[in-house]
Amino acid sequence: MIMKYIHRSLESQVISILSSGKVLVLVGARQVGKTTLIQNIVKDTRHTFLNMDRTIDANRLHTASLLSPEEAMRTLGNPNTLVIDEAQRIPQVGRIVKGWFDSNIQCKIILLGSSSLQLLDHTAEPLTGRNLKCILPPLSIKEALTTQSWFDTHIPTSITTKTYHAQLHDFLLQRMTYGSYPESVQHTSPTAYLHNLVEDYLFKDIYSLGLTRSPQTLQKLVQLLALQIGSEVSINELSSSLGISRTTVERYLDLLEQTFVIFRIRPYFTNARKELIKNYKIYFWDTGVRNAIIGQLEPREDRVDIGPLWENWVFSEWKKKLSNAQRPTSLHFWRTRQGSEVDMVIKQESKLTAFECKWSTKKDTRKSLFSSDYGVPVTPMNPETIWAHLL
Repeated sequence: MIMKYIHRSLESQVISILSSGKVLVLVGARQVGKTTLIQNIVKDTRHTFLNMDRTIDANRLHTASLLSPEEAMRTLGNPNTLVIDEAQRIPQVGRIVKGWFDSNIQCKIILLGSSSLQLLDHTAEPLTGRNLKCILPPLSIKEALTTQSWFDTHIPTSITTKTYHAQLHDFLLQRMTYGSYPESVQHTSPTAYLHNLVEDYLFKDIYSLGLTRSPQTLQKLVQLLALQIGSEVSINELSSSLGISRTTVERYLDLLEQTFVIFRIRPYFTNARKELIKNYKIYFWDTGVRNAIIGQLEPREDRVDIGPLWENWVFSEWKKKLSNAQRPTSLHFWRTRQGSEVDMVIKQESKLTAFECKWSTKKDTRKSLFSSDYGVPVTPMNPETIWAHLL
């Protein structure tokens, strides 16, 4: 099927980084649209794309690296912009790019990667002070809505109509179920697409780099995580269920986080005696991926996991929104040792904002202990109130 280009909110930031003269390091999960985004930005310039998944391109890069910077650029077509895709495949790519950058070649350089495993560690290390990094997540709900012909950008007034509100609600349920990968949003058969994504692409970097001895164990771990989104993670329980050591569980979680499958949310606390400080929760970057892993791809409001699914979706939307924030901002949950809790706490410098993620739109009149302790209201985040925060 023909895919329509979807404008991304990150475009202006990418253009700004390229204008700064720094090397752009753009990472994100496979198929979130990194290559498409960059192709759209550089389409009117003289550019060269090298994909390190292709042997011929990897050989071109290797040959160029043996030449002087000027000769290397001539060999690569004297581009105004050089894009190295799947850069994590080449361990020495950071050293190569550093040499070119330091020689003041008149070429903008972009490194794309589907994982942070090598790119943000070994690869980026030689580029310290020479690069700026961005994360491209799956589509935000705002970006996904631009694909809909009925979507009205003047949403504060338009949402008052029942038909428009029903369309928003239905689209929200679709995105909770099928997620927000660009192809999933536009595909006529998102279920088939997601099954293919999970089976063929999701763990490709982990497998191809030989980072796990047991793909089956990794898949079982992901299934366990998918079934307990929104719950505090017990490494001991995961270790016992899978028959592997705590150390191996932690290493697999690191790999899943570095390949943008999951992310961890840690507790907010100021009083270690009263509040949880160690446990964390795990959510998926994309709820469609989560649902495909456990085989539950029905967009229904009566599904038994609608509450945790909604919570994951809300967290993932905020994670996308804050992934390239200019000011230090972090997501947390809050819980006391006596069991009082708040689903989401957002800390931006010294400012706190708190939310309860509830699929139900019924008002809860109970006073939150968090509000009493921190003087911060806890705002309901439900399908009716979410639009004011994310659009």
